[in-house]
Amino acid sequence: MLVNAPSMEELVEALRCLPGVGKRSAERMALHLLSAPAEEAQRLSEAITTARARIRTCSICCDLTEADPCAVCSSGRRDRGVICVVERPAGTIAIERGGGFQGLYHVLHGALNPLEGAGPDELTVNRLMARVDKGDVREVIVATNATAEGEATALYLSRQLGTKGVAVSRIAHGVPMGGGLEYADDATLSHALEGRVRL
Repeated sequence: MLVNAPSMEELVEALRCLPGVGKRSAERMALHLLSAPAEEAQRLSEAITTARARIRTCSICCDLTEADPCAVCSSGRRDRGVICVVERPAGTIAIERGGGFQGLYHVLHGALNPLEGAGPDELTVNRLMARVDKGDVREVIVATNATAEGEATALYLSRQLGTKGVAVSRIAHGVPMGGGLEYADDATLSHALEGRVRL
């Protein structure tokens, strides 16, 4: 029986570091890995090791990449005058999936959170400012999350960038496409009304 087995507990704790994985989910994953053929667990282990060895941050936008600079930064088809700032690499993936943005990115690797010791120096804010200082950027789109930390980060960036002579905009937050008003929460509706645009 695996109850109180130190190696099982260590595996469960290691899996709990993944986002959205609680104790029970981690236990199920651990049991699956231990019950599956050894090759499956080995393949997962090798994939993690290989990805960790090959993937690094882009020296320009700070996104995760295998090649430096990344494919977006090295592309000649992107609008180099527009930078979209996101909190984490997942943000660039989500925006790219939409297919409508043709500018460049900048990944902060977090949001301002003084209670957890995350100030501007813990993020890649200085590297963003250095990119803007080069003079090629005409607009910065702040696409941080609609959380207290994301809003604080957006406000901080708008103040810092306001002295640089570039346009600063914030992505709209509101009712999703195909969604009805009756299903939206109060905060989402409030943001949607504040971010309204003239037709």
